[in-house]
Amino acid sequence: MTSPERQPLLHDLSVTLAAPTVVLSRPDGNLDAAAPGAAVHGLFHADVRAVSLLRVTLRPDVAPSGEHPGEAPSVAGGDGGGSAESAGEGWLPVVAVMNATDGPGRSRFVGLAQALGDAVPDPTVRVDRRRTVTPGGLTEQLTVRSTATTPVHLAVRVEVAGDLVTLDHTKAGLAPRSPAKPTSELSSGDGVLHWGDGAVEVAVSAPGATPDAERSTLTWTLTLKPGESTDLHLAVDVSEPDAVVTAADFRPTWQRPDVTADDRRLPALVAQSLDDLHALRMATAASPGDTFLAAGVPWFFTLFGRDSLWAARMLLPLGTDLALGTLRTLAAQQGTRTDPAAEEEPGKILHEMRRGVFDDGMGLRLPPVYYGTVDATPLWICLLHDAWRWGLPAADIEPLLPALKAALGWIDAAARAGDGFLSYIDHTGTGLANQGWKDSADAARFADGRLAEAPLALAEVQGYAYEAALAGAALLDAFGLPDGEHWRTFAADLADRFRARFWVSDRHGPYPAMALDGSGRPVDSVTSNMGHLLATGILNADETAAVAARLAAPDMSDAYGLRTMSSRSGGFGPLRYHCGAVWPHDTAIAVTGLARTGHPEAAARLIEGILDAAPAFDYRLPELWGGDTRADTPAPVPYPAACRPQAWSAASAIALMTALTGLEPDVPAGRLHLRPTGPLPVGALTLQGLTVGGGRLDVTIGSDGRIESVSAPAGLVVEDHAASRS
Repeated sequence: MTSPERQPLLHDLSVTLAAPTVVLSRPDGNLDAAAPGAAVHGLFHADVRAVSLLRVTLRPDVAPSGEHPGEAPSVAGGDGGGSAESAGEGWLPVVAVMNATDGPGRSRFVGLAQALGDAVPDPTVRVDRRRTVTPGGLTEQLTVRSTATTPVHLAVRVEVAGDLVTLDHTKAGLAPRSPAKPTSELSSGDGVLHWGDGAVEVAVSAPGATPDAERSTLTWTLTLKPGESTDLHLAVDVSEPDAVVTAADFRPTWQRPDVTADDRRLPALVAQSLDDLHALRMATAASPGDTFLAAGVPWFFTLFGRDSLWAARMLLPLGTDLALGTLRTLAAQQGTRTDPAAEEEPGKILHEMRRGVFDDGMGLRLPPVYYGTVDATPLWICLLHDAWRWGLPAADIEPLLPALKAALGWIDAAARAGDGFLSYIDHTGTGLANQGWKDSADAARFADGRLAEAPLALAEVQGYAYEAALAGAALLDAFGLPDGEHWRTFAADLADRFRARFWVSDRHGPYPAMALDGSGRPVDSVTSNMGHLLATGILNADETAAVAARLAAPDMSDAYGLRTMSSRSGGFGPLRYHCGAVWPHDTAIAVTGLARTGHPEAAARLIEGILDAAPAFDYRLPELWGGDTRADTPAPVPYPAACRPQAWSAASAIALMTALTGLEPDVPAGRLHLRPTGPLPVGALTLQGLTVGGGRLDVTIGSDGRIESVSAPAGLVVEDHAASRS
């Protein structure tokens, strides 16, 4: 069993997904969870590994009897025609030379069979492998090509098996279990293997192949004459009748914009991010019509309150359908009782939902529906409010008003219980020790590196609560409900308490502490948490300027994005999960706040860091990467266990794009604010096909930050704040 510091590594895997199904393999397309360092390999359907072995090998074969050069290629099922199969000898790997994503749910691998074909330096037998993942399914097309000068006789074998272990078994780094015993059949010429455990059933079919249940293989034999190729097909189908999560509606959940910029990295980042977000779309079995984004692959491939809310919020410029699906899904699971074992409380929004208990074997044991998050509830309110401002119809908001009131009630109760602040503690000892977005056990540290003790009141959570209180008040007023004034007073009082208790100073000046610990002492490390405060409104102008200066200082910003902790703080490490690494969503939230509060230079510096990082990951931004100084490393250092893709990382591309425009709609009031950040770090920028109020928005901004053209939906008055700077 591995320790938390040595969980399975992910950074060099090929990932192909269509939620709730994902394939994690080697760069050559093969996967074998029993191989050294490959414990995470597999085809996962939701929280179960349906396939733990999928390997393609080739071997020379004798010519079929009676075949002569010049005849058409033949394909036949069989064991290869010789004794190598029974002896376990002679099977050759396909040597990988290329792999790449090929759109949502698609990957392509190109390999060579070096020992087949002509005995010359150049390879003459090639295998192209096209992988397509759909919800509950995998198909592969193997195209075998020959440019040899004589016919090539070969056998192609697929070894395939599944151990049906759960995700927590895999995350703990445990060895795979013995594969489920397959059965085999020939059905209309298709070789078929079956296995299952009653809860999950798997069927693998291969037209023209011969199945062998004893060896768990499917084998073709074929002959290729010079210049010929043949296509072989494999399909895996996974069924889970009692699934908790399922595929989203096949219809698009948002409008895909056209993005043009002088800096071509931005359009490339947006394009790959939207592909990944499309593949992360998911729904619950209880509400299949409501789409949300699974948090990330592989560990968080399900509904996560905080992650799904932030991702939906960042994608509002593309439409409100995702926000509505996310709000409805979480409202349906909103807490109704007090249950310390699940951290459930009336009105509270959940942290995560799984098919069963999640047990990492190292002390963390979470129930299937777990509420251990202090920030998802205010973030749910903020998303509802922002979706309303972006044009979510009143008819969709009104059914959610009871959930709004319940969520506000939870904030009120939590603040009263927490000495005026929202705080948390793990009531069971087997839940999350930290319940903000920085939820690793060592995330909350003082400036000297000491760990802070719970209960903890996080700085950014107080900002979320402030924003949620004002957002809730605006919604209550707009829909004729009482208590709006109560929540405005709550927000004002919270801001006063925050100002009195959270602000600390060092030799560089004042700044908000990361948190208050269990005795009320400020946890005084300099961290990115303060960046989340900027857009909430809890800071005044002088405080905002102080935070902006801290975020722009080299100890926070000279990495490939915003560090989670200052490089001058005790406990900092560039590859510490929450104490020095860079998280793109964290950076994007800070950028949004910096742009909104009039600090474009600091925002531009952080945007440039993300754009510098993106090509190193083929524009598929991972969960996080190292916080090394850009001047010291030519590319970002991967965090080896980072999930990829991750919903809020991918959504960050849209957030950065939006921040450049300063776009802030107020559809109920009929206004659309545009406040570009000044000279743009990406040069001239054109966005076509954004969505506001259900209509199309096109914007072109020059490299100097001046708005050159705007085409907005009828009924919206465009307020161009760029003109005021001229």
